[in-house]
Amino acid sequence: MKQHVVSALVENRAGTLSRVSGLFSRRGFNIDSLTVGTTDDASISRMTIAVTGDDAVLEQIIKQLSKLVDVIAVRELESESCLRRELMLVKVGVDEKTRHAVIEVAGIFRSRVVDVSPATITIEATGDAKKLDGLLLLLRPYGVLELARTGLVALERGSSILSISN
Repeated sequence: MKQHVVSALVENRAGTLSRVSGLFSRRGFNIDSLTVGTTDDASISRMTIAVTGDDAVLEQIIKQLSKLVDVIAVRELESESCLRRELMLVKVGVDEKTRHAVIEVAGIFRSRVVDVSPATITIEATGDAKKLDGLLLLLRPYGVLELARTGLVALERGSSILSISN
């Protein structure tokens, strides 16, 4: 089983997200990550959907999504030809002895300290899932108090684009 990333341009209107997620649940496909945001055209949103399955599952997902009225264009983004990123906010428990070490770990991962209190530090990190997982691994011994991840966003590298005409 492999994780596949599907990018879809959809109509930006009420009910679109419900219809897309309903398609997945009716077919018994689990969504690993779903990120939605408007494009430069306010009437169109981009959905980035990560799913785990074999090639047959991927083929079914793309065919079924293509049939939905709200879907304008859809295709898989191959891992070697696209940029994938997530955003993570993580609140870590600290004291006077551990504060500097947590800040150092954040720096190693090119993360930013975005909030500090006497007992916590909140770090903002962006990158691929492996980078964020690595940062978490090093922060867990200090005590991860809260964690929020955006889910995956992805775009193809180079001049290739997913557009209305595709």
